[in-house]
Amino acid sequence: MQNFFLDIITVMQNQLWFYLLTVGLVSLCIGSFLNVVIYRLPIMMQREWQTECRVLLADDLKPTKAGNTEAEFNLVKPNSTCPKCKTAIKPWQNIPVLSWLLLKGRCASCSNPISVRYPIVEILTAVLSLIVAYTFGATEQALLYILITWVLVALIFIDIDHMLLPDQLTLPLVWLALIAAVMGITLSPTDAIIGAACGYLSLWSVYWLFKLITGKEGMGYGDFKLLAVFGALLGWQSLLTIVLLSSVVGAIIGIALLSIQGKDKATPIPFGPYLAIAGWVTLLWGTQIQVFYFNLLGY
Repeated sequence: MQNFFLDIITVMQNQLWFYLLTVGLVSLCIGSFLNVVIYRLPIMMQREWQTECRVLLADDLKPTKAGNTEAEFNLVKPNSTCPKCKTAIKPWQNIPVLSWLLLKGRCASCSNPISVRYPIVEILTAVLSLIVAYTFGATEQALLYILITWVLVALIFIDIDHMLLPDQLTLPLVWLALIAAVMGITLSPTDAIIGAACGYLSLWSVYWLFKLITGKEGMGYGDFKLLAVFGALLGWQSLLTIVLLSSVVGAIIGIALLSIQGKDKATPIPFGPYLAIAGWVTLLWGTQIQVFYFNLLGY
């Protein structure tokens, strides 16, 4: 079995087309699963919070009546169904992108429209993963960054929907980045730890400074943890690039969206998506960005 996997890795390293095809197909399937994560994880968290609140408030946790037991709800159960007619989605109706196209974006049973965001997430996951794979080749670093890319896609859309960056996703990324450093895939362990600490504390300090001055919360704790991930991966030296890039992109896109939607400028907008995008871009092209920036300054 070990020889089989070694042979597969050798083929991937020697045959770029096979490597990219494998990454693309796997990432499409992962994108389909990410749609489940994006939808279900916030609901799972809300139910957990409600249960904890009832316990803390000493609310009576009355047993449910027979036949009314709350159904199991997690990333695996229940099986996917149409939100309108509740018809179970068959396996052949759940093929990434292809099923949506064949069904013409509608439920096979009731013709209820299926959001175009499902194939968008699947395609986006595959395209970003292919960019990483092509940039770093068939290496351990590519595998690490592809895994991180998958989680970032889920974080971006969850934050857009709920202004929330779940610890269930951000904290494993922090540990993954630190373990990668210990294994010698990225930085030295010391640099990774310092980078993670600087990433977290930098936004944590901005958060409390803003709160002391205005009395309002300018960002969530999930943003601190997400920047800690990139600090552990790239070191503290890249943090300024990520923060500046995310702030500029966030300001431009955020103001544009508020203007298009006709909302007040005081309307809160999620910072996580811009931080994730800036961090991902810096993972791939951080050195080139810094060289370009210093050239503009005449250095």
